[in-house]
Amino acid sequence: MFARSTTIQAQPSAIDAGIAHMRDVVLPALQEIPGCIGLSLLVDRATGHCIATTAWGSEDAMNDSRERVGPLRDRALTTFGASAQIEEWEIAGLHRAQHANEGACVRATWVKTDPSRLESAVEIYKAATLPAMEDLEGFCSASLMINRKSGRAVSCTSYASAEAMRAGREQSASLRVDAARRTGVEALDVREFELALAHLRVPEMA
Repeated sequence: MFARSTTIQAQPSAIDAGIAHMRDVVLPALQEIPGCIGLSLLVDRATGHCIATTAWGSEDAMNDSRERVGPLRDRALTTFGASAQIEEWEIAGLHRAQHANEGACVRATWVKTDPSRLESAVEIYKAATLPAMEDLEGFCSASLMINRKSGRAVSCTSYASAEAMRAGREQSASLRVDAARRTGVEALDVREFELALAHLRVPEMA
């Protein structure tokens, strides 16, 4: 499984219009593209920082989609009043304990390591970090996306509510420190988001 993320720096006043456009225009169009298995949208209303992620059944499907996705992205960026950065990933792990409903939130953590150590880091994430995450209050799901060439990775953990996400901050931070110690990864950034759209159909990959 593979994913393409578009990091959007939107005008905060345009976020609601952007969410509606992604839900009503972009999602139906993506569902017509072969190999697409869904869309998610994370938003930070205070800063305008948003991340739209499309998931694909194979790397070929993701690559073949570029020409059709490009115009959809351009129109969405116009709606958001935004600039964007695009990255492509391999989905290395996903565990879903329960589906995220309205009000769900996501904490995303970006890390980097030497590409030669990435596979070991993935195995530790699956064997140790994921099971520990499941004990966090309000845990819904966790995913790990990696770029084997750069050694970059991003872990996204979804919670049933903003309150649950806030309640688990200390435990989550402890897990990050422990994972960094065990895997040798360097944390680059941690951000919290509202889960505005959750339409990814990625199967269990724990």
